[in-house]
Amino acid sequence: MPGKSEAAADESGPVLAANREFYRAFRRRDTEAMERLWAEAAGLVCIHPGWEALTKRSEILESWRGILESPDSPPITCEEESVRFVGDAAIVLCTEMIGGRALVATNVFVREGGAWRLVLHQATPTAHTWAPRKAETPKTLH
Repeated sequence: MPGKSEAAADESGPVLAANREFYRAFRRRDTEAMERLWAEAAGLVCIHPGWEALTKRSEILESWRGILESPDSPPITCEEESVRFVGDAAIVLCTEMIGGRALVATNVFVREGGAWRLVLHQATPTAHTWAPRKAETPKTLH
């Protein structure tokens, strides 16, 4: 019988896959994939850097459409992912790299319809200094 840490490791894979799909949708500017990732039955929260908290699914999806359809949206990558489980929820902490800027992000997932779905995304600048991967300066943050 696997120990508690082994069971958590087994569960981490699907959660990390969902988190990576979130950033894949972001990079590809795929509004349909982004919409599929957000839960439908659970309460939601999305806090983009510098924005007020959005709590209605329609507002959240509209915000992502605006971000993903903007020609000024900078490229993004996700680094340093870690998963923590709290009851039936999974919390992913990660670093978002947008151009040469680092944001710390929290993505919370719950199971819905047999899949891990987002219920919370929050990203904020971090004080940690990062070396830029590209010489680009982003025009906007998400």
